[in-house]
Amino acid sequence: MEHTLEVALFGTPDLGDRDYARLLASKLKALADENRLALILLLAQGPHTVGQLQENTGLGQTLVSHHLGLLREHGLVSVAARGRSNIYSLCCDQLGEPVRLLATLAALTPGGVAACCEAGPRDTTKPVP
Repeated sequence: MEHTLEVALFGTPDLGDRDYARLLASKLKALADENRLALILLLAQGPHTVGQLQENTGLGQTLVSHHLGLLREHGLVSVAARGRSNIYSLCCDQLGEPVRLLATLAALTPGGVAACCEAGPRDTTKPVP
């Protein structure tokens, strides 16, 4: 059934599976870069300035700004001016969409259900089958 998965999860009946896949692939590509993922992990802890992100990642200002620009293009981070600084924040709803889809796809297989549901993130007390 076309649209069943995305309608149930995200309420987007106007997109076909192929168009929806294209949108998600774009977001996942943005997250696939190690530097952008490091920025996302820092922003998950709370809003940061470019300077704070530089300090925590060791990346230069130009590179941090470049990666933040790409993340903003994909709606994964937002920016708000505060005085002379820009404060970057994670857009949890936009980040949640590809994560929910991947978790749902994983849960469609018996092994995926066990991996998704038995051990939480960073829980190393239970072996992964």
